[in-house]
Amino acid sequence: MLRTLRAEGVEVLRGWLPSVDLLIASGDELPLCLPGPAGDPAEDAARLLALGVREVVLTHGADGATAFTGADGPHHQPAVPVRAVDPVGAGDAFVAGYLSALLDGADLAGRLARAATTGAFAAASRGDWEGAPTRAELSLLGAPPGTVVR
Repeated sequence: MLRTLRAEGVEVLRGWLPSVDLLIASGDELPLCLPGPAGDPAEDAARLLALGVREVVLTHGADGATAFTGADGPHHQPAVPVRAVDPVGAGDAFVAGYLSALLDGADLAGRLARAATTGAFAAASRGDWEGAPTRAELSLLGAPPGTVVR
């Protein structure tokens, strides 16, 4: 039963590709979106771009993320180093940060940087959403040790 549901889900996801502007996926999610087997991430992203997806962001957890667009080569963003407390919600926070930066008109590097920052806030906090930063708090992770926050 589960295999049938997965196959149906994959068929639906792949049917949407021509209408997708932005695809954000982890390494285990990406094969669900690809027509045919997954391989090298850069080649997989190129296949998706050729199908009409305008921007592909592959998340790598603690290793950051890499974005691919038709106009630019791959752009890698390292993860923001934090003492990880709870990884639950970090991927969702990454996506929220990316989308908020996109809506703010940030360029590719800015979108990835904000996404990495919001993901780091989530990983450094207990719970799914409790560590979500406001825009005013985004720069706090880059503050030098001993900085007083009021």
